Amino acid sequence: MAASTSSAATTNLMLAINEKKTNSLDLYRPLRNYIALHYSEREARNLEDDLETVNQLRSDVEKSSDSPPARRDLLIKYFKCLCLMETRFPISPDKDHINALQFVWFDAFKPKNKSSQVNLYLEKAAVLFNLGAVYSQIGLSFDRTSVEGRKQAVHNFVTAAGVFAYLRDNVSVKAAAGGSATVDVSVECAGMLERLMVAQAQECVFETSISKGSTPGVCSKISRQVGIFYEEALAALNVPPLSQHFDRTWIAHVQLKSSLFFAEACYRYSLELHEKEEIAEEIARLKAGVSALSDVKRTRGAPAQLLDAVCKLEANLNHNLERAMKENDRVYLQRVPPATSLAPLPAFSMVKPMLLDEIVDASKEKMFMSLVPDSSTKALSRYTEMLDDVIRTQAEKLQQGSELARVRLKEMDLPDSLLALEGNATLPEILKEDVEAVQISGGPAGLEAELQQLRDLRRVNHELLVQTEELLQKEAQEDSHFRSQFGTRWTRPQSSTLTKNLLDRLNRFAANLKQAGESDARIERSVRDHSTLMSILDRHPIETALPTLAKPIMSLDANEDAIVGALKQSLRHLETLGAERAGLEDMLKEMKRKDDILPKLMTSTGSYEDLFKKELAKYDHICEEISRNIQAQEQLLMQIQAQNDQFAAIFNLEDFKASREKCFKQIEAAIAKYREIKENINEGLKFYVTLQDAITNVKQQCSDFVMTRNIQCHEMIEDVQRQVSGLSLQGNSSNQNYPYVREPHQPPRTMSPQQTDNGNISQPSRPLAPAPYYQPPLQQTENANVPLASRPQAPAPYYQPQNPSTPGYAPPYGASQGPSQQPHPPPYHAPPSSSSPYQSQQPHQQPPANYEYGQPAYPGWRGPYYNAHSQQPSSFPRPPYTVPGPYPPQQSGHYRPQ
Repeated sequence: MAASTSSAATTNLMLAINEKKTNSLDLYRPLRNYIALHYSEREARNLEDDLETVNQLRSDVEKSSDSPPARRDLLIKYFKCLCLMETRFPISPDKDHINALQFVWFDAFKPKNKSSQVNLYLEKAAVLFNLGAVYSQIGLSFDRTSVEGRKQAVHNFVTAAGVFAYLRDNVSVKAAAGGSATVDVSVECAGMLERLMVAQAQECVFETSISKGSTPGVCSKISRQVGIFYEEALAALNVPPLSQHFDRTWIAHVQLKSSLFFAEACYRYSLELHEKEEIAEEIARLKAGVSALSDVKRTRGAPAQLLDAVCKLEANLNHNLERAMKENDRVYLQRVPPATSLAPLPAFSMVKPMLLDEIVDASKEKMFMSLVPDSSTKALSRYTEMLDDVIRTQAEKLQQGSELARVRLKEMDLPDSLLALEGNATLPEILKEDVEAVQISGGPAGLEAELQQLRDLRRVNHELLVQTEELLQKEAQEDSHFRSQFGTRWTRPQSSTLTKNLLDRLNRFAANLKQAGESDARIERSVRDHSTLMSILDRHPIETALPTLAKPIMSLDANEDAIVGALKQSLRHLETLGAERAGLEDMLKEMKRKDDILPKLMTSTGSYEDLFKKELAKYDHICEEISRNIQAQEQLLMQIQAQNDQFAAIFNLEDFKASREKCFKQIEAAIAKYREIKENINEGLKFYVTLQDAITNVKQQCSDFVMTRNIQCHEMIEDVQRQVSGLSLQGNSSNQNYPYVREPHQPPRTMSPQQTDNGNISQPSRPLAPAPYYQPPLQQTENANVPLASRPQAPAPYYQPQNPSTPGYAPPYGASQGPSQQPHPPPYHAPPSSSSPYQSQQPHQQPPANYEYGQPAYPGWRGPYYNAHSQQPSSFPRPPYTVPGPYPPQQSGHYRPQ
C-alpha cells in the first residue's frame, strides 16, 4: 500500500496578489474648500487636523515600502476614513459637488490598464482590493510546516477572502456605476479571488489534518472541498471578462490544483473503502483519480513543483489500483461500477470568508463628526422605516399566494393523480422512508437467513450444555469407581453433593433452550403466515405495487386526452407564476440592499417628503407585478378546479383514491408486521448470544471443579496406598492419622462452601499445585538437629473443621461434626485461616450476588421472551453471530405463551 502521505499533502505552492498602483492626489484643498463653502470657514479651521490626517494617509497609501503588517493597518485606517467621507462629502462630476478630485488606479493584473473617476467608490474599491492582496501576502509568508504557521496562514487567507467578498457585495457595483472601472475590482474578479483565498485556507486545513494523522475519510472530505473551491475559481477564470485578463500561469495553477485535490480526495476515499473491503468502488474511485490527473498533466504554464506533485500522486493511485484489481480478480470478483454511476465524493468545508463588520466599522471614529447634520440622520431613519414597511407588506402577499396554491392543489390531489395516470404513482414521504429502511435491512426475503442464525445459535448452546454435562458425569463416574474400590477409606464427599447447584443451573439452561425453541417455532410460523402480506415490501421499486389510474373502458366523446392536456398546461402555468413570485421577492431584497440615499439626503435642499416619494416610487412597478401575479393565480386556480372536476368524473378518481388508500394501509400493516418479527428475531439473537456466554462461564467452572477433584483424587489415592502399606507417619494422638508430607506445597484450589452453595466458583487462569494434607509445624524445620526428646510436640492439625457459625454454611465436603466426633478431619480441603503461617492465594473476584445465569428467560419470567440481560452483567461475546437490525429491540409481549 502506498504511504499515507501523498503529493498534495506536501505541495507548498500557493498564490499571493500584488497591490494596485495609483497616482498622487491631494485631498486637503478640495475637501477644505467644500467645508468652507457649504458650512463655514470656522468649521474648516476646526477640521484642519482631520483634513491633514486624511491627506497624509492617502500619501502613505501611494507608497508601497512598508512591511505587509504595517501596510495592512494603514489600508484599514484609510478605508475607515473613506467610509466617513462618503457620508459627508458628495464627490461626483456634479457642479455642486466636489468635482476636482480625480481618482486614478491601475489594474493589478494588467498594469497598462487604468481607471479614472470622480467617484469615491473607485477609491474604496481599490483600497479594499489592496487590503485583500496584503492579507494574501501575509498568509503566504508563514512557515506552514508548523502548526502555528498553518493556523496563521488560514486566518489571513480567510480574512483576504472576506475582504474580496465585501468588495464584491458592497463596492464593486457602485464603482462600476461611476464610469469604466478596471477588471480587477469587478464583481466577477472579486468573486474569483474570494474563492481562491478560501481554497488556499482549506488547503492549509488539509495539510494540518495530514500532519496530525486524521482518518482517510476525514482527509478525503477536506481535500474534496479544496478541489471544489478551486473548481469554482477556475470556472470564473474561464469566462469573460476574466478569461482574457489573467496570465496563463494563473489559470494553469488553479486548474492543476482543482484536479490534484480531486484526485487526492479519490485516493483518501479509496483507503477508507479498502478498509471496508468495498473493492469495486475502491477501483472505480482510483480510476477516477488517475483519469483526472492524466487530463491535467499536459497543462501549459504549470509550475514544475505542482507537476511533480501530480506525478507522485498518480504513482500512488496506480500502485493502489493495481493492488486492488489483483485482489478483486483473485478474491472478491466484484463488478466495478462505471465512474458516472458513482455518488459525488463527500466534502466538508472547514473555512469560510471572515466577516469584515468589525474590521471596517467606522462608527467609533471621531473624524469629521461635526459635519453630519442631525436632520439627514433622522431623515435616513424615516426613509428606512418606510421602505421596510413596503418590503414587508409585499413579502407577506407573496408568501400567502404560494401557501394558497399549495393548499388548493393538495385538496384536489394534484399533481399526484396525474402522475398515477402516467404510471408514476408516489408514496407519502414518511411511508416511502419506512419502506426504504425495511429494504435496506434486508426485507422479508432476508428473514430466512436470520432465522437460520437463530437455529445455529440454539444448536451451539445445546452442544455446550451437552459437553458441560458430560464433564460432570465423567467425574461422578470416576468418583463412584474409586469409592467402590477403596470402600470406607475413600472419605471425600460424593460428587452429587458438590455439583447440585451446577446441575440445577444446567437444567435451567436446558429448560430455557427448550422454551426458546418453542418461541423460535412461533416466529417461523409468523413468518410463514404473513409472508404473503410482507411480500409487497420486496417490490423494487415499491411504487410498482401501487394501483394505477387507467382510462375508462368506454368513452362517449373521446375527449380524455384533451382534458388531461389542458389540466397539465394549467399546472405548468401555475408553476411559472410561483417562479415569478420567487424572482419578485429576490428583486425586492436586492433593490433594498443597493438603495442608498444618504448622499442625496445630505445634499438635498428641498423637502425630504418629496424625496421620499420619488425614491419609493422606484418600487411601484414591482408592487404592481406582485398584484398581477396574485390575481392571475386566483383565476388560474378556479380554472384548475373546473378542469380537475371533469378529470375526476371521467377517470373515476374517487375509486382510485380508495384503492390507493387501501394499498397504503396494506404497506403500513406489512411494515408493522415485519418490524414486529424483526424485533422478535433480534431479541432471540441477543438471548442466545447472552445464554451462550453464561453456559460457557458455567462450563469453565465445571472444568475447574473437575480439575480440582482430579488433583484431590490423586492425593487421596497416594494417602490410602501409604496407609495400606504401613508407611503412614506415626505421631502423637492429635495428628497420628495425618499423612506425612515431604515438603510444603501451596494449598490446593478447592471450592469453599460459599462457592458451592451459591454456584459461583472462582476461575483462576491456570490450575494450582496440589496442597499437602496438613502444614508441618515450623519447629520441625527450624530445630532439625535438636534431640527428639527436647523438641516440642507437634501442634494441632493445621486446619480444624469447625461448626458453621453462619446459617447455611457447611463444613468442607459435607463434614458436619466437630473434632470430638470426627477425630480425623478430611485431608482434602484447607480453607484460609488467619492463624495459618502461610496465607492462601487471594481468591478471584466473585460475581455479584444477583448474578444468576440460570434465571428463566421465557414466559413466566419478568421480561419479554428473549431478554437475558440480567443473566450476564458484562458484555456478551459476539461469535458466532452479531446481532443485526436497524430496529432497536422493543419490550414486546410477542413471546409470551399462548
